[in-house]
Amino acid sequence: MSEDSAGRAVVPIPALTDPERLRSLAETRLDATPDEAFDRFARLVGDLLDVPVALVSLVTADRQFFPGATGLPEPWAARRETPLTHSFCQHVVDVEVPMVLPDARLYPRVRRNPAIEDLGVVAYAGMPLTDLDGRVLGSLCAIDSKPRAWTAEQLRTLADLAAACSSELRLRIAVESAEQARRRAEEAHDRLAMLAGMSEMLGGTLDVATAVDRLGRAMVPLLADWCLITLVDRAGRPRTVAGFHWDPERAADTARFAALLATGLGPDSIIRSVLRTGRPVRREAAALADVERGATNPELVPLAERLGFGSHLSVPITATGGRAIGAVTLVNGPRRRGFDETDLRTALDVGRRAGQAVGNSRLYDEQRHVAEVLQHSMLPTLPVVPGVELAARYLPAADRVEVGGDWYDAFVQPDGDLVAAIGDVAGHDIEAAATMGQLRNLVRGDAYGRGDPVDEIMTHLDRAIRGLPVPTVATAVLARVRPGAPGLRVSWCNAGHPPPLLIPADGPVRALDGDRGTLLGLTRPPRRTRQELTLAPGDTLLLYTDGLTERRDRPIDEGEVELMAQLAGGAALPLATLCDRLLAAAHRREDDVALLALRAR
Repeated sequence: MSEDSAGRAVVPIPALTDPERLRSLAETRLDATPDEAFDRFARLVGDLLDVPVALVSLVTADRQFFPGATGLPEPWAARRETPLTHSFCQHVVDVEVPMVLPDARLYPRVRRNPAIEDLGVVAYAGMPLTDLDGRVLGSLCAIDSKPRAWTAEQLRTLADLAAACSSELRLRIAVESAEQARRRAEEAHDRLAMLAGMSEMLGGTLDVATAVDRLGRAMVPLLADWCLITLVDRAGRPRTVAGFHWDPERAADTARFAALLATGLGPDSIIRSVLRTGRPVRREAAALADVERGATNPELVPLAERLGFGSHLSVPITATGGRAIGAVTLVNGPRRRGFDETDLRTALDVGRRAGQAVGNSRLYDEQRHVAEVLQHSMLPTLPVVPGVELAARYLPAADRVEVGGDWYDAFVQPDGDLVAAIGDVAGHDIEAAATMGQLRNLVRGDAYGRGDPVDEIMTHLDRAIRGLPVPTVATAVLARVRPGAPGLRVSWCNAGHPPPLLIPADGPVRALDGDRGTLLGLTRPPRRTRQELTLAPGDTLLLYTDGLTERRDRPIDEGEVELMAQLAGGAALPLATLCDRLLAAAHRREDDVALLALRAR
């Protein structure tokens, strides 16, 4: 029970809060502003019944407003509404029959109503205004400031006008219902289109953050005013929360709400319940108490109020096997309808599809991590060698797991010589990387501690590949670097690999073509040959794999010419900077890239 402004007890009328009646009232799309059609009804009542005040009064759960009015005193005429404390028409809604009072001051039900003094309501006659189902939305009323004996003819005229006024209300409701049906049909079509395209949309990326962003932007505002997407770790703890709102001006509040929610979910929160049970939770009419009850951070409540909190729906994001790996929460503000069973079915479908996408993304991330660990374990740490500067880089093929068959190696012999190698095993997957690891280890095991020329070491490598056997075909360059006086003496053997490039300190870049030889792993390998040169101080030797020059849309010769152009002036650059420049130019290539550069000091 509440009190009016004078402290008098006000008994609530249950009929005023009937949801169906309030829905019909909302569908009239009328408010406390003048409407010409209803102002005309008020004027007719005033003229035909000869009363100073006539109103088309519609009654909500907490006020009455007048889309049609004539003769109201100020300030009520400008406001076009009053609180229920000043309402006679609420009693027409309650009793659902006409209420006729010759002198309101004599009737216990209304004699203390402040409208008698504030609005001058003494004589009152109100006829129900109804929707198609007979629910009373308000009244068409005639008011006099002095006692009045209403005649049967006046009441009949008022009833006829109320019937016509009700017809106008029903027409407004019908038009709005038809418009709502049209909007719902369009919304259903848009939802079906969204669901039809969601698998492709989410399947187009293996990045979890991108998938979450696409999902959120697809749902808002189509399914809700704003939404939250919560993902959990293997222990079931919220790992990330992302928020999306239809209004760009609310982006900061949404982001803040999502950030707080990641650590601010209490044990009684709805999202935790969904994550724990795997069952959805829907509130067609919600209150901020839902947020307050489930949050540990008090800042979440005012944020939710600013974002709009009238109804909400939370569904699980389910992975294979039905395990909840997250939750989607849809929220509507008070001005948008509450969520219904259709919304629930759509959201559950979204949760299932999102679960597949997130599950695939996580599986890819796990495989990618394993591949990265494997690849980096196979990329050696370059040694420190007096008189030699070394730099190396590895770039995996674009859009593939970061592992492949390209490799490089450099190690110091017991006699102080440096052995440098680079190679390429066919393939861009885990199997290629595993084979590459075997080949690299064969090179190390065969060359370490031996003073044999590089061509003989390459011949031993051919025999080992055939005899063990190692199921591969590969290219490689093996070089031995020995300090000279001054500079470095280099001998190398090429097994079908792109030739090394020489970047002199004071001359043009040139390819050390010579004899490229044939691939490693052939049934009948040829006799291997070696080549030699001397690097003067400042000269640079570049070993690289063909991913640096090959592209499907052009001949390899063009790629080699482009590479040599990129190396022009490279002798003046720090070796690491030169390598980085080459990798930047190789971005988004179709093949792995490995390179090893050495410079005489």
